[in-house]
Amino acid sequence: MTPRERWLAVLAGREPDRIPTDYQATPEVTERLQAELGCEDQAALWRRLHIDKRKVVEPVWRRPHFPDDPQADMWGVRYCQADYGTGVYEEPCYHPLAPAATPADVHAHRWPDPDDFDHSPVARAIAEDDGMYPVHAGVYEPFLLYCYLRGIQQAFEDLAVNSRVADCILGHIFDFYQEHHQRLFRAGAGRIDTTYVAEDLGSQTGPLISLQTYRRFLLPHQIRMADLARAHGIHVMYHTDGAARQFLPDLLDRVGIEVLNPIQWRAAGMEREGLVADFGRRLVFHGSIDNQRTLPFGSADDVAREVRESVVIYRDARWICAPCHNLQPNTPTANIVALYETIHQVGRRN
Repeated sequence: MTPRERWLAVLAGREPDRIPTDYQATPEVTERLQAELGCEDQAALWRRLHIDKRKVVEPVWRRPHFPDDPQADMWGVRYCQADYGTGVYEEPCYHPLAPAATPADVHAHRWPDPDDFDHSPVARAIAEDDGMYPVHAGVYEPFLLYCYLRGIQQAFEDLAVNSRVADCILGHIFDFYQEHHQRLFRAGAGRIDTTYVAEDLGSQTGPLISLQTYRRFLLPHQIRMADLARAHGIHVMYHTDGAARQFLPDLLDRVGIEVLNPIQWRAAGMEREGLVADFGRRLVFHGSIDNQRTLPFGSADDVAREVRESVVIYRDARWICAPCHNLQPNTPTANIVALYETIHQVGRRN
């Protein structure tokens, strides 16, 4: 089977020739792997490690920068480089809607326009695609963006005491993404396989928001975005970190998700065995190889052992093997190789 055939088999509830794999990592890790494993490009890296990597297609923003602020992204958010020793990441450091006190203030913000995007690169990539890898397009993660626009403390306060502003901001975000994804999916011409509807709903020890708050502010728009994807024949993946178990019935019964990522099984209530027992007949589990302890701080043998353990736990469920989040620069190359070589050895179905 090709990587795409494996993914589509799992999504359809059919048996693939082996357990599919996927890959998530920081740019520093990918560059290091290419150098240390002698791979000339990322495609060679996927082949070397037997990775069934999703191919991402996306449109191009035509504007050079946010109006009147060349340091900001299309939402008006500015970022600073945060150095954590072995790599860097972008941290929001200017929240353009932080001063907003009323819906009128929110409406006055310069919101991005779907007309500012060129979708021809998507159509071109689809036309040139050889069908080897699954194609992924789009991500809708509104409250994360809300936190960038407003500041994380103010964002959570809004959900509790300022619902009018919260509804207004979330409404603008939804309106943009509904039209943006509609155009993106049309440009995909029926060849996009997966999309993300997402929100980080859990911490390490429990939910970040109540189920009632989720249903009030996030669920209705997530249902509509998932419906939009399905109308184009696209499978819905859902990303949430942490302890998100209490949200799964709504995500399955109302949003209609098919794939759950990333299965941080050391978080409270996210034990693999329990998830399989309660949701294994309805979900595809994606991720699950622990990058909080095992991958960065364990040995290659520890990683191989966890992969084999997961094969047993997911034996009666559908699983796409991958790290439970982005591989970080403190993860040894030997451990990453152990992950993919082990699943390639023990994940075969025949």
